[in-house]
Amino acid sequence: MWLGKGAQMSYISQQIRLASRPQGVPQPENFRTEEHQVREPSDGEVLLRTIYLSLDPYMRGRMSDAESYAEPVTVGEVMVGATVSEVLDSRSPDFEQGQIVRGYGGWQSHSTEPAASLRALDPDSAPITTALGVLGMPGFTAYAGLLALGRPEPGETLAVAAATGPVGSAVGQIAKLKGCRTIGIAGGADKVAHLRDLGFDVALDHRADDLGSRLRDATPDGIDIYFENVGGAVFDAVLPRLNTFARVPVCGLAATYNSTELPEGPDRSPALMGLILRKSLTLRGFIQNEFVPTMFESFLRDMGAWVRAGDVRYREDITEGLERAPEVFTGMLGGGNFGKTLIKVSDLQR
Repeated sequence: MWLGKGAQMSYISQQIRLASRPQGVPQPENFRTEEHQVREPSDGEVLLRTIYLSLDPYMRGRMSDAESYAEPVTVGEVMVGATVSEVLDSRSPDFEQGQIVRGYGGWQSHSTEPAASLRALDPDSAPITTALGVLGMPGFTAYAGLLALGRPEPGETLAVAAATGPVGSAVGQIAKLKGCRTIGIAGGADKVAHLRDLGFDVALDHRADDLGSRLRDATPDGIDIYFENVGGAVFDAVLPRLNTFARVPVCGLAATYNSTELPEGPDRSPALMGLILRKSLTLRGFIQNEFVPTMFESFLRDMGAWVRAGDVRYREDITEGLERAPEVFTGMLGGGNFGKTLIKVSDLQR
């Protein structure tokens, strides 16, 4: 929306702000919608109209004030998030009106951002949504975590949880390109069928009561790499199948993001530490930012080529309307998404 002011134009941004910190599953009352006039850009800044907003599991952690790798969103502030946007006004020589960029505008229809934080996109080379998925942070997370930490070798067996998500699906397909046997674990018959379409050697449903025995039958030679996105019961099933010297890149723990207390039962950390010792396991948590300086350019080159060739395929789950972001986000945390979760905020006007 815009308001005329003489010869100038002033934009009004619809914003979704964090109203309170969720306790458990986020609820509608944890968010509030407001409208604010967008600040005009200063030197080195760009005024943007959001086209797509990315919704990602890490945002649940940013809603909490618990200690984490990033500062929490302050109550009352706009929720954070990566965006694809159109340049409406620029006070930077690097960008001009009408360009499409990848930024970090958050859950709002318009934003003013530093030009240094933006990356120009070419809508003719790839769909602009891919900058938030397979050619963006999720794809890079898969690429860097698998290659730098998983270190796949031909003939090895890889298992990945949340395997139809934007990270997990890319992990499995890259591992296949590197000569691995791939085990995908996802929730529901439709997702399991999709894993087979993507070329996974084995597709398992984590909702099955006999996941442990199915995984055992599927991995007679054990598991060399487990790319962890979920934790919980899936990790429990995978752990006994890990081979000596297995590598476990820990990307996410979606099964526990809404937890408010420790699980019932005995403390199993001594058994876990004992297994790590006996089998010389490597469990390594990571945040993709640490690999940007050394791997992002090779990622754009390699993943771009794989996507163009059809060697890596992707699926997107797009919902229209910024106002839908809270409910879609909550559904995603419960496994309700199928592919990369995006909110379409406005149309691409080209």
